[in-house]
Order: sequence, then structure tokens, then C-alpha cells
Amino acid sequence: MHSNSILIALSALIGTLAVSTADVGVGTKTASGATVLIDGSRTMLDEQWTYWEGPRFASSLPIKWKVVDDPVTEGNSIMTFDPAAKGGKYGTADIVTKETYRDFRLHIEFLVMKPGGNSGVYLQNRYEIQVLDGNKTKHGMGAVINETESPYHAYNGTGKWNAYDIVFRAARFTDDKMTQKPLVTMYFNGKKVHTNQQINQVWGGPNSGVDGGNDKGRGITDSPQGLKLQCEGHDVRYRNTWIKKLDLKKADTDFKSSE
Repeated sequence: MHSNSILIALSALIGTLAVSTADVGVGTKTASGATVLIDGSRTMLDEQWTYWEGPRFASSLPIKWKVVDDPVTEGNSIMTFDPAAKGGKYGTADIVTKETYRDFRLHIEFLVMKPGGNSGVYLQNRYEIQVLDGNKTKHGMGAVINETESPYHAYNGTGKWNAYDIVFRAARFTDDKMTQKPLVTMYFNGKKVHTNQQINQVWGGPNSGVDGGNDKGRGITDSPQGLKLQCEGHDVRYRNTWIKKLDLKKADTDFKSSE
């Protein structure tokens, strides 16, 4: 093997190990090269996020979500509160990152305060990873919405912090036609619950996320989008959230935890 080929192979191996040896549970430290999106401060909330102005948008800047005490440990967290979403009106006050992403690793921690608490983590403002206490179906906690069953066994329950650690690979296109569907691998509180899960469409219609109104959610476009968090009028809290851009040449999102 030529020396250049050896260097390329070693670089690829090191890049893989940098992801594969990372911790994935509650309290995981920010990975090298990642951007912190939520640290519990008002400053970061305003710097990194804005409202998603979708079809049902009914709020206004500045973001109405609250900075509140962490109910479990010291520090602050961000609460999905906004009067516009009262009664479960999703899409009225959802927040989205100002930065957009294609392939990435995401770590996000959430706490549901009361039974039935509902929110959602939207990869590329398209594909929902559900946050819904009490629901164990394909619409339930930890599910790739309507694509997988809920891995409810990994959920810590209300009043406790939970962590999703995700590697996502965006859909690939050739001549504006999708040639590879998006893939996701996810750990839920340190347990691997989804591995190279293919995502077939955007669920929930235009009020749910980008491309939801295109061909009943199947008309996905070739564009990076922000990370979105859903506000449904429930007390769900977020902290320790960071994202790292990746460039996944192969159609593979599988990664290993060191735990």
C-alpha cells in the first residue's frame, strides 16, 4: 500500500473512533468540535435559536420559552412554555436553530415534569424523534415518529433527566431525485434503540416541519435545515444540548458507546 493510501486509511479510522468511543448518556460532555445549543442560559437561547415561522406560527420574538431552575441538580434548563401553544397547538411556538445542518451528531437531554408531557426533537426540522410520556406506540416516547415502535423501556420516567444521542445522515440526491433515504442511529439513556433506521417521509403535514406539505410528506427537498424543538403547551425541559457537523460519505450512521 502506498504511503498516501495508508495515511488516508488511518485518517478514516481515527475519524470513526472519535465518534465511536464517545459517551452517550445523561451528563455527557460536549464532544470536541461540537457547538453547544442549550446550556440553560437566556443568552444562548437567543443567540442560537429563533421561532419556526411555519403555517401555524402564532407567537413573536423574543422567544417566550422560559429559563427555569433545574429541578434535579444545580443550574438552569429551558422550559417549553409559550402561551401561543396552550392546548397542544404544535407549530405555533416551536423553536429552531439559526444554523442549518446536513449530517450530524446530536446530544440532547430532556425532562418531562408531569404525566402525558409532550414535545419533540425534529432532525433537520423534518423528522421527529418523539418526546411523549406514557405512549409506547409508534407515536410514543423515543420513536422515530411512525417509523419505529417506542423504545419505552429505556425511558427514565417523569421528573428525571433523559438523553438522546443521535447520529443522523441526510437524504442524498442525484439530479434533484432522492437516491438514498435519511438514516438515524440513536442511544436512549445509554441504550442503543435505533440502528441505521431509514426514515421514509416527513410526518404530520406542513404544520409539523419542512417538506411536510410536499406530496404528503414524501416530497423531501435537498436542503440542510435546523434542529427544531416542539412546544405543545406542556412543561418539558431541555439542557446540555450540543451538535457536531459530520460528513458521512457512506450510508451508515452506526456508532458505538464506550459504556
